[in-house]
Amino acid sequence: MTTTLADKQPQTHPLFVGILHSEWIKIRSVRSTVWTLVAMVGVTIGLSALATFAIASSWHHMPLVERMSFDPANLSLSGMSLGQLSIGVLGIIIFTSEFATGTIRSTFAAVPSRPRVLAAKAIVFGAIVLVISEAVAFVSFFLGQAILSGKTPTTTLGHPGVLRIVIGSGLYLTILGLVALGIGVIIRHTAGAIATFVGLVMVLPLLVLLLPHSITNDINRFLPSTIVSVVARIVPPPRTFSPWIGLLVFFGYAVALLVIGGWTLVKRDA
Repeated sequence: MTTTLADKQPQTHPLFVGILHSEWIKIRSVRSTVWTLVAMVGVTIGLSALATFAIASSWHHMPLVERMSFDPANLSLSGMSLGQLSIGVLGIIIFTSEFATGTIRSTFAAVPSRPRVLAAKAIVFGAIVLVISEAVAFVSFFLGQAILSGKTPTTTLGHPGVLRIVIGSGLYLTILGLVALGIGVIIRHTAGAIATFVGLVMVLPLLVLLLPHSITNDINRFLPSTIVSVVARIVPPPRTFSPWIGLLVFFGYAVALLVIGGWTLVKRDA
């Protein structure tokens, strides 16, 4: 029996399942990742509880107009506005921290196919954020309704549009994390990527308001801030995408950024 040279060669393309397992180990073993997730959970649920408590305490002093437009489901998820910053930071440092420490070279040495590494990171990170975001959304909702109960009007998951709001909020945070991951892969520097992310989420909507009114609405509906406001409301604002179409458009942003990031990984040195 003879053994060919090819039989003696080590496997140079690890199974994708092994790459996924490797990325899972990286994420759960890094303290900054764990603490950022803990901060996201605490900030989101805590802020939602504080917001609902404040409204419950001042309900009888609120103007009639505000009472008529009161949305208990949206109020219960108000903490998502700050939770998205934690998710964005986490999505960025998932990749940029490896470039900062130089461990990305070891990763690419073990897995020469760089797009496969990025795909594995996106899948593992997206799955983790999806589970945690949906859990946070449901906990925030139920806690908020419990605080409002007996003091203000409340709602249930069976009310038209409410379940969509809760699930959609978790999906929005997940997609936002993937957008941040794509930004981190393209820029590679933590500070620059975070600044870009904050500019996209918070500064860009303010700049759009400075544009002529004739084009403001057409641009505004494509912004992440508008998409999340549509997702978190039972009745979407006029001249915006429907909630699910808005999430699909937003997911397209994430895919585009990750594709560009994968291309830069192949073209640039680690």
